[in-house]
Amino acid sequence: MKLYGVTGWKNAGKTGLVERLIVEITRRGFTVSTIKHAHHAADVDHPGRDSYRHRQAGAAQVLVASPVRWALMTELRGAEEPELDVLLARLDPVDLVLIEGYKFAPHPKVEAHRQETGHPLIAPDNATIHAVASNASPVVGCPLFHLDDTVAIADFILREVGL
Repeated sequence: MKLYGVTGWKNAGKTGLVERLIVEITRRGFTVSTIKHAHHAADVDHPGRDSYRHRQAGAAQVLVASPVRWALMTELRGAEEPELDVLLARLDPVDLVLIEGYKFAPHPKVEAHRQETGHPLIAPDNATIHAVASNASPVVGCPLFHLDDTVAIADFILREVGL
């Protein structure tokens, strides 16, 4: 599986860019999965749901299955967050895994940047960032794309990973 990341500060447009990249890259016939890093207690079910009640009761893992999808939730219960390679090993094989977040992990990335957030670019101090996608024209030492130019960003990523 090929890996490529989309990183950036909060409200920089990472999720929107990942969404558009998924649509564009799958339209080209490639299979794509994603990993999203959250800095908070991400929850995929809600109070009152059976799976939530199982987790609250102390289950280490809860697998929910239906005719449409299945999901496996694992409670860390104080254990350390798994490293990215451990999570990647749990995915079924696909052509490309897009990874949102994980600013300092070793895989190549494009940085999403919105000028109005006031955050500085990460790229100048992070060699794993191979391009910047911005709604402005910052001076960068790597390829610069407009944040909304999904086709060009997808072309760049696919070239980078050899697809």
